[in-house]
Amino acid sequence: MRAVVYERTGPSSVLQLRERPLPEPGPGQVRVRVAVSGVNPTDWKARAGTTGAPLATPKVPNQDGAGTVDTVGAGVDTFGPGDRVWLWDVAWQTDEGTAQEYVVVPVERVVALPDGESFDTGASLGIPALTAHRALTAHEDGPARLAPGALDGRVVLVTGGAGAVSHAAIQLAVWAGATVLTTVSGAAKAALAQAAGAHHVINYREEDVPARVREISPRGADVIVDVAVVANIGDDIAAIAPGGTVAVYAVDTDEPLTMPVRPAMTPNLRLQFVLTYTVTNQQKADAVAAVSAALADGALRVGEEHGLPITRFPLAETAAAHDAVEAGTVGKVLIDIP
Repeated sequence: MRAVVYERTGPSSVLQLRERPLPEPGPGQVRVRVAVSGVNPTDWKARAGTTGAPLATPKVPNQDGAGTVDTVGAGVDTFGPGDRVWLWDVAWQTDEGTAQEYVVVPVERVVALPDGESFDTGASLGIPALTAHRALTAHEDGPARLAPGALDGRVVLVTGGAGAVSHAAIQLAVWAGATVLTTVSGAAKAALAQAAGAHHVINYREEDVPARVREISPRGADVIVDVAVVANIGDDIAAIAPGGTVAVYAVDTDEPLTMPVRPAMTPNLRLQFVLTYTVTNQQKADAVAAVSAALADGALRVGEEHGLPITRFPLAETAAAHDAVEAGTVGKVLIDIP
């Protein structure tokens, strides 16, 4: 089978297309014929590393993907050959990601993909949707698992509304009953956020974000899902509702977070940092279950018409796919594995 591997960390040029033996699933494992591999910022960052040192064993990149069950190992009775599935955290603490024709995965990281949903959708879930779920459930008095009506009466502000996590957060929050506001930098991204289902879109380059939030919701936002907290913390404090939570993800800098203490104390603001890999097992189980339910309800959709444009690459151009994500390509970058 064909697989993309890297033997040392570094620039995307370390990624090489190789022939590898077809792996066999062990007990509790599933072998999946990958149709589409999803690329996230975490994928190129893991590949880039910090030292450029040789790795103990070659690694296949990419956490997310979707495809068809090929065969199962002993003890697996929840899936069988031909079942359509999506995958999450495939490369986390392993050497095997989804940038290959077949991948062997523990059964608990394999989730049924409804017949009516595309492999594109399945490969776009994983990191973005599970991160979004944890952010949306971080409020002290919020639900542990999203479902229709779980966020009724709540106001959610999603910053950077045209990104993959923010897209999932908008769709999940709308599905769960929240009033959803989002910030964007221009008209094109505003159109994407509206297509995703956001009720109110705020251009942060032209409008006073806290003022607009309080115009829409005088008490402020109960949950703020923030992609750039270092830049946004002042607006977050000014826009938060009493007892509200700012859920922070995707911080790309080691710059210290500096914030005024008294203004944050007044509303009893809570900061919740989110890394989907290291949430508790129960939080991950709740996220997978809720995302699956939203998917079954048709609430999680991808494509430009749903607010998440797709940029495609073939498996042989995985390096270019990583470069596209690193360059900030709007929407979702996917790798086709025919």
